[in-house]
Amino acid sequence: MAPLLLSLPLRLSPIPAESSTSRIAPRSRSPRPFPRRRLRLPALLQVQCLAAPGPAAPAPAPRWHAALSAAAGLYPAYVAAGASVAVARPEAFRWFVALAPGSYTATLGFIMLAMGLTLQLRDFAALLRDRPLAILFGCAAQYTIMPAFGAIVSHALGLPPSLSAGLILLACCPGGTASNVVTLVAQGDVPLSIVMTVCSTLAAVFLTPLLTKILAGAYIPVDAVKLSLSTLQVVVAPILLGSSIQTAFPSVVQFVTPFAPLMAVLASSLLASSVFSENFVRLRSTIADASSVNQNFFSGDIGIVMLSVFLLHFAGFACRVGMQNSSLGVVLATAHFSSSLVALPPALSAVIMNMMGSTLGLIWQSISPSVSENETTDITNA
Repeated sequence: MAPLLLSLPLRLSPIPAESSTSRIAPRSRSPRPFPRRRLRLPALLQVQCLAAPGPAAPAPAPRWHAALSAAAGLYPAYVAAGASVAVARPEAFRWFVALAPGSYTATLGFIMLAMGLTLQLRDFAALLRDRPLAILFGCAAQYTIMPAFGAIVSHALGLPPSLSAGLILLACCPGGTASNVVTLVAQGDVPLSIVMTVCSTLAAVFLTPLLTKILAGAYIPVDAVKLSLSTLQVVVAPILLGSSIQTAFPSVVQFVTPFAPLMAVLASSLLASSVFSENFVRLRSTIADASSVNQNFFSGDIGIVMLSVFLLHFAGFACRVGMQNSSLGVVLATAHFSSSLVALPPALSAVIMNMMGSTLGLIWQSISPSVSENETTDITNA
């Protein structure tokens, strides 16, 4: 087999030389015709990554909260409508007047309870600790500015002695519960308003008789025990009860709180209209049996009394102490004066004061943004 293999012819063909074009050309390293795109995050993710971690923004309030707030803002309209009904059909409030004074006390207590649900006891503690001068100034202004304005207005308008005594008596009365309602509607300092009301009411035991004697020449005794108990029942106890309920049942109070301003406004409007209705009927029946001079006064010159009450409260509102306890003025005038005209300025004040105060409260609310709005603005601008 070996020789056979060696005898086989071998035919070798030359390997062709490798050409330069047959090689695989390497990839070009030239730059791409389009530059690479940088990865961009959405704007929302960029803000969340760059911003420092902080508390989440509060959820927007439901629409029905705004509806309740708008309804509470109609306080002047409620009082005006109630006064119109009291003049046209005073018997419409007879059911409420017939239960007085218990109905008045219960309504005032309900108003303060509604405000107590929006407050906490630490608010009052902080107020007494940090702002004692504000409380002192408010009480001092209540018994200096208002009585002085009452005497000035009565002498400037030349009011008869009975009306002059009624206007001065009204000016010497302490701050009223309606001032707290107006402060609540205006989103003001409600704890300060309540503390000033309590302090001025307790001081009325001594200052109201003294100032009325000096300025009007008539001594009006005030039952210290009765007035103190009334203040405790109407102001202090409901506030403490409302604050305690807020601490014990926070979830329930959180649902009820948006209704508190509207409930307080409606109750205050009912009370003011009822007080005006009761005294309007009494004055109309008294003057109907009086002389023709008094009848002419009631029919033609009652505008001067309204002007005097308006000027008194206007001056007081300019100094932020313009709302008086008109109900107390009516009670004192009816109990200690023989003329029914003395009760006319306090009775008119129940309507005029509430309309003026609530209107100014809405104006102040629109001018000065609330705390929550300021906080929202700060978060947005951060």
